[in-house]
Amino acid sequence: METTGAIEAKASDAKGSDAKASEVKPAEPAQVAEVRAPEPEPVKPAPKPPAYCASIADAAADARFAWQKEQLATLERQVEERIAALEAKRAEYETWLARRDAFLAKADEGVVAIYTKMRADAAALQLANMPDEGAAAILTKLNARNASAILSEMEAARAAQLARMMTEMGKTGAGKTEPGKKPRTSEKS
Repeated sequence: METTGAIEAKASDAKGSDAKASEVKPAEPAQVAEVRAPEPEPVKPAPKPPAYCASIADAAADARFAWQKEQLATLERQVEERIAALEAKRAEYETWLARRDAFLAKADEGVVAIYTKMRADAAALQLANMPDEGAAAILTKLNARNASAILSEMEAARAAQLARMMTEMGKTGAGKTEPGKKPRTSEKS
């Protein structure tokens, strides 16, 4: 019976040592990993039915068309604004052109011929007493030699004022020429 008593003693010692080991040592992760539950099969997500895409296709197309319509309306407003600005510039140019034509009409060809044949000092006295626009129009139609001689005989302030008016009218109408006349070109160019 010694054998049975020794086996029982060893078994009780083994239980006692297991109890002491479990009290003293915390469980190691490797031991926990060994005791795993069987893994369940992964759940596959349900595929989206093709009916979803088909059901929102009309709504997506409507949204796209609405956005495009909004963009076209914005562009149309911008074009209309630019057209209005161009129309305003055209009206301004026509007003200026009418003023310039009236300015040049004041200097009748017959009157210009008279001032061309006058002495510079006599023409300067007469032009000094004329309204600014009329005097500047006549000086504009005279050839450069006669106009410069007349301006040199005038009082400096009046000559400068007339020259300024001639310059302002010449800047904006520089590209326009009278019928039958060639535009002036520089001999040096």
